[in-house]
Amino acid sequence: MAGVIRVKHHMFLCSSILSSNNNINKALSLLPRRSINVTAGNLSPSETKKKEKEKRKRRKEIEVAKATAEAVVNKEKRRTRSSREYEIGDGGEAPSSHVPVMLGEVMDVFASVRLRSFVDCTLGAAGHSSSIIQSHSELKHFVGMDVDPVARKLAQFHIDSLMHPTLKASVVLKNFKYIKSAVADTHPELLDVGVDGILMDLGMSSMQVNNPERGFSVLQQGPLDMRMDPQASLTAEDIVNSWPESELGRVLREYGEESNWYLLQTRIVKARLSGGLHSTGDLVDLIRRMSPPSRGGRQGWIKTATRVFQGLRIAVNDELKTLQNALYSSFDVLSPGGRLAVISFHSLEDRVVKQTFLDILGFQREETSTEMSVKPERQIEESIDKELKEKEAWIKQTVISSKGVILTKRPITPSEDEEKLNRRARSAKLRVIQKL
Repeated sequence: MAGVIRVKHHMFLCSSILSSNNNINKALSLLPRRSINVTAGNLSPSETKKKEKEKRKRRKEIEVAKATAEAVVNKEKRRTRSSREYEIGDGGEAPSSHVPVMLGEVMDVFASVRLRSFVDCTLGAAGHSSSIIQSHSELKHFVGMDVDPVARKLAQFHIDSLMHPTLKASVVLKNFKYIKSAVADTHPELLDVGVDGILMDLGMSSMQVNNPERGFSVLQQGPLDMRMDPQASLTAEDIVNSWPESELGRVLREYGEESNWYLLQTRIVKARLSGGLHSTGDLVDLIRRMSPPSRGGRQGWIKTATRVFQGLRIAVNDELKTLQNALYSSFDVLSPGGRLAVISFHSLEDRVVKQTFLDILGFQREETSTEMSVKPERQIEESIDKELKEKEAWIKQTVISSKGVILTKRPITPSEDEEKLNRRARSAKLRVIQKL
C-alpha cells in the first residue's frame, strides 16, 4: 500500500486528535515518509519526473489528511456527544418491535418537568411515549398524533395497555402541524393552561421503511409512493413523471442535496419519452446505470439513490414547511416551563429546527452568538442559565430570551454505544427549547 492513503485511513488517524486544533499536525506526522529530495545533476530526466510526481502525490496526501482532520474536529465542535450509558430498556419497556432513538436522552429532557400533560407529535410505535407514561405517574393528559393509520393502530394498542384511572389518553390520526386543533378536540382544557411536554421524532419508522408498498426503500421493489399520509394525493411517481424539469431539478438539488442533480434530472425527464418511471425499481435501475463502478460500486449508487429518495420524500410530504409550522404551533401551546424536544435525522431538518427555535425567541438570522448575549436582561439570563446547568447535567450551553431558552445551543447526538448498537441513531440530533 506504499504511496496510497485511503480516506478511511485518514479517519483512523483523526481519531486521536479531537482534543485540540493544534493536534491536527499529529495526523500529518503519521503519514508514510519518503525520501523525495531531488538533485538535478544526479538524476536522469525520467527520474526527475518521477520524483516530482512523488512530491505532488505527497502534497496531495497531506492536504487530504489535514482537511479530513479539520472536518472531524469541526464536527465535534458543532455538537454535544451524549455521555449517557445506552440501554435499550432505559426509562421503561418500549415495544419490542421498535427501538426508539435517544430514548435515555429524551427521558432526561423531561425528567425534571412535572408532566401533567404530554403530546407526542410523531407517535409511531409509541416507543418514547410508552416510557414517558410509565415514568411520570403525575401524567393526566396524553395526546398521540400520527398521519399513518397503521402506526396509529399499533400505537393505540400499546397506549391502551398502559392506561390507569387518572390518565386521559387520545390517539389521533392527524398531521403534527395541526397540534392546536388536536389538543382542542381532545383536551380543550389544555388550551388555557398549556402543555407541559411535546416530542417530535422526525425519523422514518421501520414499519414504513420495511413495507415495500410504501415506496420508501431503495432496496425493495414497490410503487413510487412515499406518502406519509396514504390519503394524500401527491406521490413520488407524480413528481418524476409530470413535474416541470426545473422543479424536479430543484427537488434533487435542494432536498436531496445531490451534487449530480442535473444529470439525474435530465435522465429522469428523458425516461418519460419511453413511458416514465413507475416503481422504486425503475428509479433505482436508472440511478445504477448512471453510477459507474469507479464511483464507489454498490455503495456509490445506494448513496445516490438514498439522496434521491430523500429529496422526493421531502417534496411529496412538504416536510420542511410542515415541520416549521409545527414548531411554531407547538411552542404556542406549551405551558410556562414546558419543553419541546425534537429529534432530527438530516441536515435540512436540523437547520429548520435550529433556525425556527432562534426565530421563536426573537433572534434574527444575521445575529451572532455574541450579539445574542449583549442585552439589558443579561444578568437575569445568566442566573437562569446557571440554575438550569446546576439542576440538569445534560444542559451544557443555552440561548436565552424573554420568551424562552434553547437548552441545546449545540445539538445532542447519540452516545457512541447507541450508534454502534442502533444504526438508525447514527445521524440523530436532539434539540430542546423551553418556554419561560
